[in-house]
Amino acid sequence: MASSRRSSSPFPSSRLTRKYQATIPAEVRQVLGLKKGDTLQFRIDGERVTLARHAAADRAYLRGLEATLSEWNSPYDDEAYGDL
Repeated sequence: MASSRRSSSPFPSSRLTRKYQATIPAEVRQVLGLKKGDTLQFRIDGERVTLARHAAADRAYLRGLEATLSEWNSPYDDEAYGDL
């Protein structure tokens, strides 16, 4: 199980387990309004990663969008556009 640690750093931190799991510190959970079962989103920008709560509306929108794009999901499309 991952363990949160309080240190002299002003930034909340957590240690990874062997399975690459980490406990999200209580302060971060409170700020993001996280509850058990919530989905998290990791936004990657170079070497910086931002953690955000993945809103239900976002998931519904993405599911809807995915359903409309099935015509573009074929081996031919992968070959033609895979290197973009």
